[in-house]
Amino acid sequence: MREQIVEIDCNNLKEKFSFNKVAKQASGAVLYQCRDAVLLATVAIDLNPVTEDFLPLTVQYIEKSYAAAKIPGGFIKRETKPGDFETLTSRIIDRSLRPLFPKGFHYPIVVTVMVLSSDERVDMQVAGMNAASSALYTSDIPIDKLVSAIRIGKIDNQIVINPTFIEQDKSTLDLLVVGSGLDIYMIEMCVNASKENNRQLINELDEDELLEILEISRGAINRATKEYVDGFEEAIKDKMDLKMSEELSDIDLYNYIESNYRDEVSQAIQSMAKSERNSELKAIEDKIYLDFESRGESRERELISEMLSAYKKSVVRSLILDKNIRADGRALNEIRKISIETNILPSVHGSCLFTRGETQALVTSTIGDIKSAQSYELIGSKSSLYETFMVHYNFPAFSVGEAKRQGPPTRRELGHGNLAKRALKPTVDIDRDITIRLVSEILESNGSSSMATVCGGALALKASEVKTEKLVAGIAMGLVTDGDRYAILSDIMGLEDHDGDMDFKITGTRDGITALQMDIKLSGIDTKILRDALIQAKEGRLQILDIMEESLNNMTPSQALPSTIVFNIEADDIPAIIGKGGGTIKDIIDKFGVSIDIDRDANSVKIMGSSDSIKKAKEYIDTIISPLKKPMMIYELNRRYKGKIKKIVDFGMFVEMPDGYDALLHISKVSKRRINRLDELYKVGDNIDIIVLEQRGKKVELCTPDYLY
Repeated sequence: MREQIVEIDCNNLKEKFSFNKVAKQASGAVLYQCRDAVLLATVAIDLNPVTEDFLPLTVQYIEKSYAAAKIPGGFIKRETKPGDFETLTSRIIDRSLRPLFPKGFHYPIVVTVMVLSSDERVDMQVAGMNAASSALYTSDIPIDKLVSAIRIGKIDNQIVINPTFIEQDKSTLDLLVVGSGLDIYMIEMCVNASKENNRQLINELDEDELLEILEISRGAINRATKEYVDGFEEAIKDKMDLKMSEELSDIDLYNYIESNYRDEVSQAIQSMAKSERNSELKAIEDKIYLDFESRGESRERELISEMLSAYKKSVVRSLILDKNIRADGRALNEIRKISIETNILPSVHGSCLFTRGETQALVTSTIGDIKSAQSYELIGSKSSLYETFMVHYNFPAFSVGEAKRQGPPTRRELGHGNLAKRALKPTVDIDRDITIRLVSEILESNGSSSMATVCGGALALKASEVKTEKLVAGIAMGLVTDGDRYAILSDIMGLEDHDGDMDFKITGTRDGITALQMDIKLSGIDTKILRDALIQAKEGRLQILDIMEESLNNMTPSQALPSTIVFNIEADDIPAIIGKGGGTIKDIIDKFGVSIDIDRDANSVKIMGSSDSIKKAKEYIDTIISPLKKPMMIYELNRRYKGKIKKIVDFGMFVEMPDGYDALLHISKVSKRRINRLDELYKVGDNIDIIVLEQRGKKVELCTPDYLY
């Protein structure tokens, strides 16, 4: 096929798609360009389907350093493991493409998006999503729909469709919506805080405003979808004739389970504990296997497990739709029992054990100085960026009763941590001199562990006395529908997430939504369902906030919380505190176990550490700078003077000069040979010969005759 170029100008984006130009052996490929950004998206398929009942889709978004005219830093001069932004973008594309595949599609698919040329003005997540969708839609894989990604910003209180990456810094809203036509498949949203009259504004969205903005998004997605469908028509390859796996691979076995084990499966589903439910279903599986074995008929355990799982799913959905009964007996809008304990870890700055049903998160808060900030780079940025608020989410296997070793963070862990960070960050009034790290250890999981992280994180911040504007709570909503009827579930557990049609996570304060994430397993979601889900989620969120606020009454401060002292100095004092090559300030930090930040613009020193440590460090700094306050005589260089040792420290001695001025004699200037311990050679009060090497203002550099001669 000849090369085909399609240019689309829609929703403030000018995009160019080149088909049949590169990667022609892939099932589908496109060279995508927006401004100076160029991406290659490819799709490849393995024609050997997997036997398990799932879609084996792999998406990898890869940024090449050469795309920004850079050589990778470090010892290895080639791209290695993906960064967080690459991983999160891969996850967004994956979640958006999954609803496009038909039921029973079990062929392994790999979608690769490579950034070949970068542009700091271009939103790479929108570009990567549109490139991947176009490559899949025009490929020979039997997909008859495509998706479009739309970013919505709010700048100067005006809604902006697809703001540039630079404009997003000014936006109080970050909303990414992916859909096809009028159907929405995926939503990622957070708000950004702003300052007004030295007051932090969280900029939450209420449910009505969010729905209005989503309607704008649907219109933009619909316009883009029509443009893409019309533009790509001639570029679509002939589709392969692939056999889809049947939803029920053994209908007779399914019917046998339904006829003989209806009551037992229903009873197992309604067992209160997740472990009990799993044990009872396993026991039923064993009975079915023995039934066939006793009759001399062969049935593989995997097949029995598959059909039992399919029947269990139908029972779960039927109970909800027909009887409004959930597996654990709750009402559809009822949240699970919540318990909260704060500052249970004595040596931690702040901690919260948040338990909701059978989901439990231990969230800790650690406060550090600005030097502890996480540095990172974006492919379009010209310099390193720094993150002073971090949320790290860990999901060990024991939390779901599995025996596996703990490995590096997965895409899911990075995604959940990023969602919690986006939910909490607008409420945190971060001092520019501190860094905050939240770590969520999931100790038990049966659904909504990311939302437990949000709730526990908000309370851990309070427990570590971080200034936050408001508390944030999170709730995960579910949906079960048969097309005609639907039921919305509050605070879903794992069973309802697995067997339901939607996973909708919403976080917010009493005044509105701070972040949300929605994935749909259906071909889109109706606006009425979305509205009902948002209203029901608000009711649940307010209930959770009531419990969280009540827990603040019993909160006691952690004994490990660092203290802070800030004091002003003269500009001439700063070099003396820092020392040559930073030696003096490093010695103070090591000696007293504190962190020190010097603000040259404000001529101030900030010390963080335990109360006793910062007091001693402050006194020590005073001994360094106090001599600089005395009047000074002008010394003759290279002349020998008599001095008296006033104080011996690890890095030298303070020597009283003839005019009463105290000058520092550094340990490296005492002798030509290396000296480790000055107090073994000298003692306070000793008279000593010293020579003035240099005098610059109030700074006098000394040595001994032994060093010079």
